[in-house]
Amino acid sequence: MGIILLDIGNVLVNVDFMPFCRAVSREGEPGAAAIVGRYCQGELKDRHDTGRTGSHEYLAMIAADPLTRDLPLDRLRFAWQDIFTPTPGSAEAVEALRRRHRLWIMSDTDPLHFAFLIDRFPVLRNMDRYFLSYEHGWLKRSPEAFRYVLDSSGLDAAEFLLIDDREVNTRTCAGFGIQSILFRSWQETLASRELAAFSQHSVHVEAHR
Repeated sequence: MGIILLDIGNVLVNVDFMPFCRAVSREGEPGAAAIVGRYCQGELKDRHDTGRTGSHEYLAMIAADPLTRDLPLDRLRFAWQDIFTPTPGSAEAVEALRRRHRLWIMSDTDPLHFAFLIDRFPVLRNMDRYFLSYEHGWLKRSPEAFRYVLDSSGLDAAEFLLIDDREVNTRTCAGFGIQSILFRSWQETLASRELAAFSQHSVHVEAHR
């Protein structure tokens, strides 16, 4: 069985930061747009996603910002977490993939988001392994993230296929000889030639072990 590295955001679940930004903005829509740029992308978020900034510190930073309303910390935390909806077809796709492959999560995420996701979305549970940026310290656009997966597993790059919605991540994994599918929809992904070829290769490898 081959190993499929599954991204979470906009693959297994859809992500929309705007509900959070609107909920905490002191200045309506203009303030929400500024909050997106400051906390939902860029260097500050990267530090949180790679564990260099703790979640309590991150929420405190947001709470102290003049752009945000005065909210109890638990409400601020829930607003930060409650930004996900199911991706159409993801549960069925995971079950179909599981019949032929091992499934590992590989995600750029923070502890608050991952705890919420595991609690609310059963599709993320019972995976074979989890490689999370806040635990190992690298985002997928960094070669070190894929080097870490290969070194930790002791397996050859040919045994992996990444399914991810960001082209920068698919380019990075290609540098290690890891195949990938740039995700657009589960219907397209399950019907792709890349997945069919990977499945066939995996069967061939298993037959000769």
